[in-house]
Amino acid sequence: MVFTDLDGTLIDHTTYDWAAAQPALDALHDMAAGIVLASSKTAAEMGPLRAKMGVQKWPAIVENGAGILPPFKMQAPAAEDYAKVRAALDGVPSDLRQQFRGFGDMTAQDVSDLTGLSPDDAALAKQRCFSEPGLWSGAKADKEAFLAALADDGITAQQGGRFLTLSLGRNKVDHMRDIIDLYQPQHTVALGDAPNDIAMLEHADIGVVIANPARQPLPPLKTEKAGRIIRTQDAGPVGWNWAILHLIDRFEQSRTPPHG
Repeated sequence: MVFTDLDGTLIDHTTYDWAAAQPALDALHDMAAGIVLASSKTAAEMGPLRAKMGVQKWPAIVENGAGILPPFKMQAPAAEDYAKVRAALDGVPSDLRQQFRGFGDMTAQDVSDLTGLSPDDAALAKQRCFSEPGLWSGAKADKEAFLAALADDGITAQQGGRFLTLSLGRNKVDHMRDIIDLYQPQHTVALGDAPNDIAMLEHADIGVVIANPARQPLPPLKTEKAGRIIRTQDAGPVGWNWAILHLIDRFEQSRTPPHG
């Protein structure tokens, strides 16, 4: 079973294309291997993309691990977690609350302007079910007080490159564990290019760090000395394709009985 990040990993960061990875995707389909997409995308974004890739029979991890999209669904069944996050925000003292501007406080055009997404894609990114990304505009001390107030309601925060994302605390590897427990695969592989993929890479039997020339390489990982991490030379879907075909060959060789 393969767990994979999308942007900069399976999908080219610039062209948003995954054609270079199609041979490896086809090989996985032929093996009936599971392919679990794991991304910051919402369920509304992930559903159509998962269908285009032909992997809708597998669950997908959405909103950076804050939630999961069940197989064959185009939308998460409920947005209760998101409602809890927004309710917690409403309970924060107003002088702190006004320093955080979440996606729920923005129009689709605002999100488009901030992210570079098209207005239609920005509207899908606003269809939150589990987490609330936003911009913090205040001082560090106020931010600490803001997060402490949210923590009283069980809300945790992850600071990304641009957005501060609030959720009920689940992450990619939490759902990865649940999916592995459910499907009991013989081998697990995880692929990613960013710091928020590290726990997923280290939990898999084999983790693949996809080269990303736009960011600093990931530091040595805990399982790397044990030979459970490989790193690609090529970025995006080209590197993804090489890694998957290489690992399929490796797994098949390990099952082939010696001659003689």
